[in-house]
Amino acid sequence: MENMVVNRISELSRPSPEFPRSFVPNEIDFSNWKNLEPMFKQLLERKLDSKEALEQWLLDESELGSVISEEGSRRYIAMTCATDDEEAEKAYLHFVESIEPKIMPFDHKLNLKFLDCKYLDELDEAHYEVLIRNRRNNVELFREENIPLDVEITKLSQEYQKTIGAMTITFKDKEYTLPQMGVFLQKKDREVRRESWQLTTNRRLEDAEKLDDLFDKMLKLRVQVAKNAGFDNFREYQFRRFGRFDYTPDDCFSFHNAVEKYVVPLIVQMTEERRKALSLDTVRPWDTACDRLGREPLRPFEASDKLVSGCRDIFGNVNAELGENFQKMIDLGLLDLDSRKGKAPGGYQASLSEIRLPFIFMNAVGLNRDVFTLLHEGGHAFHQFAVHNESILDYRHAPMEFCEVASMSMELLGAPYLETFYSPGDAARTRREHFEGSIIILSWIAIIDAFQHWIYNNPDHTVEQRCDQFVSLMERFGSDVDWSGLDDAIRYRWQAQLHIFEYPFYYIEYGIAQLGALQVWLNSRKNLDNAIEAYKSALRLGGSRPLPDLFKAAEIEFKFTDDIIEPLMAEVGEEIKRQGEKESR
Repeated sequence: MENMVVNRISELSRPSPEFPRSFVPNEIDFSNWKNLEPMFKQLLERKLDSKEALEQWLLDESELGSVISEEGSRRYIAMTCATDDEEAEKAYLHFVESIEPKIMPFDHKLNLKFLDCKYLDELDEAHYEVLIRNRRNNVELFREENIPLDVEITKLSQEYQKTIGAMTITFKDKEYTLPQMGVFLQKKDREVRRESWQLTTNRRLEDAEKLDDLFDKMLKLRVQVAKNAGFDNFREYQFRRFGRFDYTPDDCFSFHNAVEKYVVPLIVQMTEERRKALSLDTVRPWDTACDRLGREPLRPFEASDKLVSGCRDIFGNVNAELGENFQKMIDLGLLDLDSRKGKAPGGYQASLSEIRLPFIFMNAVGLNRDVFTLLHEGGHAFHQFAVHNESILDYRHAPMEFCEVASMSMELLGAPYLETFYSPGDAARTRREHFEGSIIILSWIAIIDAFQHWIYNNPDHTVEQRCDQFVSLMERFGSDVDWSGLDDAIRYRWQAQLHIFEYPFYYIEYGIAQLGALQVWLNSRKNLDNAIEAYKSALRLGGSRPLPDLFKAAEIEFKFTDDIIEPLMAEVGEEIKRQGEKESR
C-alpha cells in the first residue's frame, strides 16, 4: 500500500516532560541487569515507618515498574513489527531471558514487604482493596522454580510468532502474507475464493506438525508450572493467575450452553440464508466471507492514511475527547497498521507505561474488517488515555474482561458513523455484516474456550485426540458450513488461533465483553450521551475496582447466562433485519 502511516515510536524519548522520573535515573542502560538491581534493592531496604512512607514507596515502585514495562513493550513492538529483524529479535529475547527472570524474585519480595508493612491497615480500604487482593494472590502463586519455565514458554511463543509471520503464499504470480490473502475470500468469483482459501490452508498445514510439536512443549511446561505452584491442573492455576475472582469454570460452561441454545440457531439460520442467496448446494468454508448477494467486496480504503483519517472522524463523532486522543496518536506516530512480509500476525494495543501512551499494531489490507479492527484497538487506546493520570501502575490496567468491553463497545458506538467510508446503503450493509459477525464470534469463542478446558483437563492427550476434540466442538457450535473432504483443514484450524499458543484461557474474556458491549450499544440507542459518559466513567476507573463494579459503572450487567444472552440475541437479530432493509442491493 502507498501512503502508509509511519510508526515513529523510536522517536519518542523517555522520560516525558509530562511524567518526569523522581526515583529512576534519567539515563539508564536496560540491557545490563546491574543497572536495574540497585533500585530493586533500595526499595527492599527502605524503611517504611508511616502510612505516608508506604504510599511514597508505592509511587516509586510504580515508577520503576512503568519504566521497565515500557522497555519490554518497545522491544516486543519492534520484534512483532519485523519478525525477520535479527537485531530486534535478539534485543527482545535478551530482555525475556536475562532481565525479566531477575525481576520476578524481587517482585515477589516487594509484594511480601508491602503486605507485611504494619501501616497497611491505615491505607484507604476502598482505594487499595484490589491492589492488596491482587498482591496476595501473586504471593501465593509465586514459585522461583517457575521462572525458567516461564522464560521457555515465552521463547516458544516468540517461535510461534516467527513461524506464522514467515508464512507467505504466491497467488497469481504475486507474493502475499496470510492476512493479505483474506482479500480474495471476499471476491465474487467462487473459484478465486476456493483457490485462495485452499492455498492459505495448505500453507498453514505445511507447518502443522511443527506447530503441534511447539504446542506440546508449551503444554508440558504449563502443566509443570501449575504443579510447582501446588495446583492439580493448569486451568485452576491460570484462573488464579488471571485474577478471576468473580467467575468460575462452571460459569464458562454456562456461557457455552447459552451460546449453544440461543446463538447457534441464529448462525445456522444465517448460513441457510447465505446458501439460498448464493444459489449453492452447500456453503463451503470459502463461501463465508463473500457478499451473500454477489456484490463486490466493500473496500473502504486503499491506503492506511485513509483508514486513519476515517477512523479519526468516527471517533470524533462519537465523542470529541476520543477524537482528540486519536489525533494525538497520529501526530506522535503511535500506529503500525499495514500488513507486510515478516510482520507478526494479528493486532494489539500495547501500553507504553512510562510515557503513558498507547500504541496500535495491526495488519490492514484494505478490507472492511480493518476498519473495525482499528475501532476495536482504538477502544483499548482510549482506556489507556482515561487512566493516564493514575499514579499506581497496577491500576492503569483493568481486568481483561472489561478491557475488551472498552474495545468492543467502540466498534458498536462507531458503527452509526460508517458513512465516513461508505454510502448510506453500504454503511447499512457493513453494519448488518458486523452484527452478524458479533453473533458468529460468540460461537467461535465458545469453541476456543471449551477446547482449552478440554486440553488442560486432559493434558496427556495425543495429537490425534486433540484434533478429534476440536472437530467435535466445531460440530457442537457449528453453522452448517460444509467441510466434507477437508479433514485436515478442519482438524488443524485451531492452530490459527494465536491465543491457544500464547495466552492460554485468554479468550472467554471476548465473550463476556461482547455481552457487555452489546448492553452498552442498547444503552446508546436509548440515550447516547448517557451511555458514552457511563462508558468513559468506567474506563477512568482502570483496574481500581473489582470486575462487577466496572460493569456497574458502565451501567451494564456482569452476567453471561441464558437470561442475558437470550434477549440480547433477540435484539441483535432485529437489528440485522433493520440494517438489511436499508443496505444497497
